[in-house]
Amino acid sequence: MDLLLVRHGLPERVEAAEGPADPVLAEEGRRQSDRLAAWLAHERIDHLVSSTLRRARQTAAPLAARLGLDVEPVHGLSEFDADADSYIPVEELRRARDPRFLALVEGRWDELGSSVDPRAFADLVHTTIEGVIERFPGQRVAVVCHGGVINLYLGRILGVDRHLWFEPGYTSISRVAASRGGHRTIVSVNETAHLEATRDCR
Repeated sequence: MDLLLVRHGLPERVEAAEGPADPVLAEEGRRQSDRLAAWLAHERIDHLVSSTLRRARQTAAPLAARLGLDVEPVHGLSEFDADADSYIPVEELRRARDPRFLALVEGRWDELGSSVDPRAFADLVHTTIEGVIERFPGQRVAVVCHGGVINLYLGRILGVDRHLWFEPGYTSISRVAASRGGHRTIVSVNETAHLEATRDCR
């Protein structure tokens, strides 16, 4: 089974929402999603899954239209901060040397307005993605989700005991080959060629 883990496109910044912040894609995020769709339209994809958050579902939509597939929203793929009342892109926190960036990396998510336990979240992510693998043996499935989700799943395969050990680009693709025997092989991490190139043949 071939698994494609895709991070959502760039979302809008949300400073303070009434209830959980669930931002839509920014204009740049929509452009990134269109380029992702054009790139992956050249591959066979049998099923398309996304987290239930809007930025993931909107990222998956152009690809679904290209492939003629429905997007299946799956609980357990949402980001750790899904219940927070703000959303600030992680690269903005890093550039500003905001102390919330260090809290994010170190798993002190309560300081970011999240009530999620990091260990429990990591287990949920692993169980959910493994469930997708088990449901679609021998197929190629694209899962549109979030940077934290991708970090935790790939990190568990590699034995990396950190919540965030790399920064997936927006609409980046990371590939995993999953055998029926339970072996998981990381084929690629953080592919972003589609943001600059095309696969059009003339």
